[in-house]
Amino acid sequence: MRGNRLGNLTAFVAVAEKRSFIKAAAYLGMTNSSLSNAIRSLEEQLGVRLLNRTTRSVALTDAGEHLRDHLSPLLEGVDRVIDTVNKFRDEPMGTIRLTVHPMAAAGLIGPMLARFSIEYPQISLDVSVDVDRKDIISEHFDAGVCPREDIDQDMIAFPIDSQFRLLTVASPNYLKRHAAPSTPDDLQQHNCITYRWDSESAGALWKFQNGSQQAALVVKGALTANDPALVLRAGLDGLGVVQLPQNLVASLVLEGRLVQVLDDWAPRAMDFCLFHSSRRHVPVRLRKLLEFLRTESRAAPKTEACIPTNSTALIEGCRILNAPDHRQALVTPTMKPCSLEGTTSF
Repeated sequence: MRGNRLGNLTAFVAVAEKRSFIKAAAYLGMTNSSLSNAIRSLEEQLGVRLLNRTTRSVALTDAGEHLRDHLSPLLEGVDRVIDTVNKFRDEPMGTIRLTVHPMAAAGLIGPMLARFSIEYPQISLDVSVDVDRKDIISEHFDAGVCPREDIDQDMIAFPIDSQFRLLTVASPNYLKRHAAPSTPDDLQQHNCITYRWDSESAGALWKFQNGSQQAALVVKGALTANDPALVLRAGLDGLGVVQLPQNLVASLVLEGRLVQVLDDWAPRAMDFCLFHSSRRHVPVRLRKLLEFLRTESRAAPKTEACIPTNSTALIEGCRILNAPDHRQALVTPTMKPCSLEGTTSF
């Protein structure tokens, strides 16, 4: 067998260099008898004697010297190649290919890319933004980020909770023409610009909670899109009411370009996870990405983002009054301990 032959050749070079079976066996971590069998097997495969050996000494035959002289550089080259492969194990370098849901790309991953790249300049991120979850194995992705419910059970999943709240907002211009909704049911009378979460979405179901009260309704409007940026643009242009991640719209609310509606009714919080295929031999670059997310979690403020509510801002003539004088920075991505079965840990 080819594998056995390579092992036997390695054993031969060790004996040839050490000129001792005992020393060569210790160097290779083999027993003396296993080493002797390896040399005997190699000589039988080649049909020549490679070593002259007695109980006291070992000497190379002419064939043995010829094989050693040509084989040693080749094995040294193999060692160098293995050393370069070990760098992928020991050093954070190379490319991480990610498939990321558009909402996660806009609200979670996007805000972190610059900080991660500064911390790990030898790691490149190749991000594919995909509405539908990809098969990361067949399509050669290292990992993916998508809603928890879309992840297969055989994947290793790591929840990402970036205080990923959805806010329901509209532009002041739109609210000049339409009375702000006071309950979720009022949205039936509004033009709701909806985001299609995946290619199979049939209608847009918006879910809300107010204490123990819950509401879920299918909203309708003049535009449905699978691009958060397009939905946001339509909202800013006054086309209708939109529901988008807090990270995308919080600063626009603070600037008065959007107005939060239904303040007492919190939309559903999306639960995104980073997932990969196996916990065995996870590349160091991917481990560093997971560790970075943990660091972000510990460093992130535990308070809500500074969003004007009914208690701090009034919609009067579609102008925000009593807005905060000091604007807090948006909350950075955070993460909770994973509750999924089989979650990886490092």
